[in-house]
Amino acid sequence: MSLTRIAANIQAMNSLQSLKKVNSKMNLHQTRLSTGRKINSAADDPAGFALARGLESRRRGLDVALQNVSNAKNILNVAEGGYQAQMDILQTVKEKATQAADYSLSSAQRSAIDDQVTALLNEIDDIEDETTFNDNNLIDGSYSGSFQTGESSSDQISVSLASSNSGSMGASGTDVSSVDLTTAGGASAAIDTVSSAIDSLSGAIQDIGEYTVRLNSKETSLSTASTNTEAVRSSVEDADFAKEQMEVMKLQIQQQTALSSFSQANTSPQSVLSLFG
Repeated sequence: MSLTRIAANIQAMNSLQSLKKVNSKMNLHQTRLSTGRKINSAADDPAGFALARGLESRRRGLDVALQNVSNAKNILNVAEGGYQAQMDILQTVKEKATQAADYSLSSAQRSAIDDQVTALLNEIDDIEDETTFNDNNLIDGSYSGSFQTGESSSDQISVSLASSNSGSMGASGTDVSSVDLTTAGGASAAIDTVSSAIDSLSGAIQDIGEYTVRLNSKETSLSTASTNTEAVRSSVEDADFAKEQMEVMKLQIQQQTALSSFSQANTSPQSVLSLFG
């Protein structure tokens, strides 16, 4: 390349082109540093962008499913609390039935015990009415459905909670509403009836325990899957700040040398003036 041909300053053009390339690369790395992302548009890495969006979608679905599991556990805790309160009452009713079955008591005493038991059975029904979640009654036998526990439509846990009132306790539907403790014979029969109701209600509480165990397992699995999915997305899309800063420092030096080279290339043609001295 001859310096005596000045109609086209090829050296300056090459230097300018190099400077533009350096500036473009620096802009890319500075954008990554400012956003924290290696991929800021589909043009940066089309395949990586698509993969990152798919991973983000899955992670967000997993996070919502994790919240669903937490809500489901809360619902079951409320239902179990209602069952447990009724269980405490049934245990008391059995104690009263055992007491009334003793022949040493008078009719008036048995009548008083029967009145107390009637009040306790009414409280069982009140607990059933008051055990609700989002206006849905949980233990009247109507609560049956599926909790969404994953990002796929098939990731569900079906739940059905047994009815629990004095006329139908637990899965077997034992009726304790008509127990009569005014006689020793009636109180003796009530012992077996209440015992059956306790067993039936225990089965309903056991079902809740089994549902909760499954939900705990789902919670652990979802939490792990969400974390791992986010880790993969981060490795694809997020910027490595140390690497990006290192690249910026290197480009800053290249920018300075390219600018210096461009300046020198622009002054070189002036040497032609010496031919006219």
